[in-house]
Amino acid sequence: MDEMTDVSTMMTALGRAAKDAAAELAHAPPEAKRAALEAAADAVSARKDEIIAANGKDMEFGRSKGLSAAMLDRLMLDGKRIDGIVAGLRAVAAQEDPVGAVIAEWDMPSGLHIQRVRTPLGVIGVIYESRPNVTADAGALCLKSGNAVILRGGSESFHSSGILVDCLKDGLRKAGLPQDAVQLVPTRDRAAVRELLTMTDYVDVIVPRGGKGLVGLVQAEARVPVFAHLEGICHVYIDAAADPEVALKVTLNAKTRRTGVCGAAECLLIHRAVVDTIGQGVVRALIDAGVEVRGDETLQKIEGVVPASEDDWGREFLDMIIAARVVDDIDAAIAHIRRYGSSHTESILTEDDAAAARFFERLDSAILMRNASTQFADGGEFGMGGEIGIATGKMHARGPVGAEQLTSFKYLVTGQGTVRP
Repeated sequence: MDEMTDVSTMMTALGRAAKDAAAELAHAPPEAKRAALEAAADAVSARKDEIIAANGKDMEFGRSKGLSAAMLDRLMLDGKRIDGIVAGLRAVAAQEDPVGAVIAEWDMPSGLHIQRVRTPLGVIGVIYESRPNVTADAGALCLKSGNAVILRGGSESFHSSGILVDCLKDGLRKAGLPQDAVQLVPTRDRAAVRELLTMTDYVDVIVPRGGKGLVGLVQAEARVPVFAHLEGICHVYIDAAADPEVALKVTLNAKTRRTGVCGAAECLLIHRAVVDTIGQGVVRALIDAGVEVRGDETLQKIEGVVPASEDDWGREFLDMIIAARVVDDIDAAIAHIRRYGSSHTESILTEDDAAAARFFERLDSAILMRNASTQFADGGEFGMGGEIGIATGKMHARGPVGAEQLTSFKYLVTGQGTVRP
């Protein structure tokens, strides 16, 4: 067999195993899934040093590939981040089980009693870049929601992800659940991604997590339905009625806390009425923090601001760079976001309730915030324990995709010899 046939055979085997595991996991007792996740958390904690050593190999590989500092930060695991993975697994374990939950129920004049209940999607394929913590988040959330998962992590995170999957499988084994419910594609060959995208007999949905190139490839080539996680072109708008202290604190955090995450602010919009006061202070603080501010003509009057090009609007920098412009009013800010945004996360900084209401009403991004950092665009911060991605599309799931969002529903209809006239 040639190499392509080998990959196809391997992926088909993964798909079959996942589909069989999904059929069993769909009706697994909630306590078994909880036990599996707790045992997986114990395994990750016990193997912390081993995971850090494996991540060291991944970091070396990432540096050899020329990854940016922001991307290397996404890839890196240390003791604190592994503790965060453990906490995330335990948080998902402690959540209410979504499977079988009654969403709605009603009686019909015909005598039928109808229930709409949550049911797993089946097999989920997750394709992601660099971040090994996605391995644990995705595995945990799929398990909790009764879905099997096929994980295809970035080539950079190959070693770290491998051990994390081993920990999840250990949890499944100890809970008496099928270990094939969580599988990692065991090759860096890109042909495996294209194969996964067309496995309609085995895979029910694809979740891509990564840059525009990855998501574009998935959307162009997938025959399986996709939960799109497009770029995080997140905007912060400083309104005329912004509190100066809030504007400074929130904008700095939104841009600089972690530049490589999809919730990092990439564009700053400033109301013209406060550009010489609040705006100037915020821009100077960003520059002092090491951020390259690419501004429009008005902001270029501030020392240190470099000229913005048209390409800088609607660009995901994932770096210590931010595009910034002055807008005449809130409607101009809304128009800019509609034109250049990716429907991910936008934040308005204002003490004016009417302005906030207008911003919330007239924009339709998955997440809209007021006086809060866009870095909170995270399933863990939404109380979901973790997330499999931030869906920016409008079908099925939007925003952070947690366990509940990884379910569909079915109707349970009960009669008493009821017939239709």
